[in-house]
Amino acid sequence: MAVTQQEIENRLWDAADELRVAMPEAQYSSVVFPLMFWKYLSDTWEHHHQEFLDENQGLDDLSAEEAREIEYRDYQSFEIPCIYPGTVQERRASWSSILATITQPGLGQRVRACLQAIETANPDKFSRLFGSMTWTSEEVLSSEVLASVMRAMNRTPKMHEGNMSHDVLGGAYEYLLKRFSDGSGTRAGQFFTPREVVELIVELLDPKGFESVYDPTCGSGGMLIASANLLKAHGGRGYTLRLYGQESVPDMAGVARMNLFMHNLTQFQVEVGDTLKEPRFKKPDGSVAKFDVILANPPYSQKWKPWNKDPRAIGGVAPQSTADWAFVQHMIASMNPKNGRAGVVLPHGVLFRGGQEAAIRQRILDDDLLEAVIGLPSNLFYGTTIPTCILVFRAPGTKALERKDGVLFIDASKRITKAKNRNVLTDVDIADVVTAYLSSFDADGEPVDAGREGSLLARLVPTAEIVANGYDLNIGRYIKQAAAEAEDLGTLIDAYNLARAERQATEAHMLQVLASAGIEGFDD
Repeated sequence: MAVTQQEIENRLWDAADELRVAMPEAQYSSVVFPLMFWKYLSDTWEHHHQEFLDENQGLDDLSAEEAREIEYRDYQSFEIPCIYPGTVQERRASWSSILATITQPGLGQRVRACLQAIETANPDKFSRLFGSMTWTSEEVLSSEVLASVMRAMNRTPKMHEGNMSHDVLGGAYEYLLKRFSDGSGTRAGQFFTPREVVELIVELLDPKGFESVYDPTCGSGGMLIASANLLKAHGGRGYTLRLYGQESVPDMAGVARMNLFMHNLTQFQVEVGDTLKEPRFKKPDGSVAKFDVILANPPYSQKWKPWNKDPRAIGGVAPQSTADWAFVQHMIASMNPKNGRAGVVLPHGVLFRGGQEAAIRQRILDDDLLEAVIGLPSNLFYGTTIPTCILVFRAPGTKALERKDGVLFIDASKRITKAKNRNVLTDVDIADVVTAYLSSFDADGEPVDAGREGSLLARLVPTAEIVANGYDLNIGRYIKQAAAEAEDLGTLIDAYNLARAERQATEAHMLQVLASAGIEGFDD
């Protein structure tokens, strides 16, 4: 009988909920996702193993080596090896095998041995897949709690293609990602971009079959998966995309890899490392690799160690206090010169802050790389209520003729639908933004269908006008209605909170510098 989405989601959450006595919700993913993927691999392997046995009953005279060769050639796509080979403890590194020992001491050690054995036996597919696995330590997670989680998860129906589709399995994985983010705030939410924002960016960049898609801060891999899903929804073949991601947190990189596998996407490469410091995707000459589509939701206003003579530093080097424009510079450097396009979500400060950021903005506008600025509502993201914007870039000389030497501004800041913990964009909102982005514009920069029902405020602004405004990209400068409506209480509070947070961060840094110099007493 087919497994329903609701059924698998409920049972997986029941398993996750067993962790409530042991750790905060923000840490659930480090335990639940490795266990879920291990069960998926084990169920899949055992399903194909049974097929092999059923279809080869007349081959009893084969040696063990010959039988193994046939099974792994014709039935299996990965190996589930044995742990503790040659000892009395030898057993298959599978979910069902370890579940049978669940009451015996050392459960966490056996689980860790299984996951490490699977990684080692399948280096091309599963290397470093399961993360650090610190939760397998008795000091972090007791055997009793781990056993409870496994028992609850075992009530989930068999996770193989004969019992549930990859759409159901991938949907369940995303359900857990969202549930963890909804309930745990910043720590988990920083790795999970709300689905509607992801869908909007992907719709704007419109990946095509056989293109390369790259997320330099990929988190849980949602943007890469959404790219394949959109191509499939548009009648293409999502699996033809070549997907690349880099993530600085090893455990989260593992979550992204598992997420991609759960969605039946195998043409991917997810690397671990600081993208600004050590980009993992490079050409033979040492320069960063080039991609057709680059999309990201990087950490906002993150402190960083500025580059020293890095070729990515177009227009200058972003200040140490915020890496926002450094991420943009990396994405621009990574665009395929023939058809590369990039979309990134950032706080509004990138549009108007001065100093080194202003110099970078000037160079990017002078080189005609920025295609669009799209203002989004406040409180869309987990862990922050500030309003954000999407910036869309095109490789040099690849803008459409009518958009050369100009920037399209779209104001979607009023498209707010309130949900439990945050605001959301509806499917209609997304469609209206995409329609505005694809619109034609008259000689005055106004959309030709401005009177259409549901149309957003938008304007194609000549670069010369932006230059006259000191390269300021504040949306209110160019969409006058937006400027007139902007001074409501909510907007003022958002602006105040942003300015206050930036001031506090600056003061904290100043006090740290003073303290390191032996100067005390300024924080009384």
